[in-house]
Amino acid sequence: MAKVDLLIGGNSYAVACRDGEEANLLAAAAQVDAKAQQAKRGLGGMSEVRQLLFASLLLADELEEARRTGRAPTPAPAPTPSADASLEAELLEDIAARLEKLAMRLEQRG
Repeated sequence: MAKVDLLIGGNSYAVACRDGEEANLLAAAAQVDAKAQQAKRGLGGMSEVRQLLFASLLLADELEEARRTGRAPTPAPAPTPSADASLEAELLEDIAARLEKLAMRLEQRG
């Protein structure tokens, strides 16, 4: 059994996996970290739990959209340190719209 250190949302996690699965686990962690950082930038200061909650909701929403449209989800590009305020506002609006859409779908199922 292999061990991998993952950095997600600014926190380090030691995770065990099967030998040979390290690269897949690191790639999955990179996607989760990108969404956690996106949630943090868009929604401001929040606890680690809420940051990971919103990251998982964003990933689940992308997966559901991909299933519905039959297209594979495309990973979000890595943010650049020089992102301007309009990009941040656009990102926040995108996150809010996705979460609202997801909340509506969950309400319709309940």
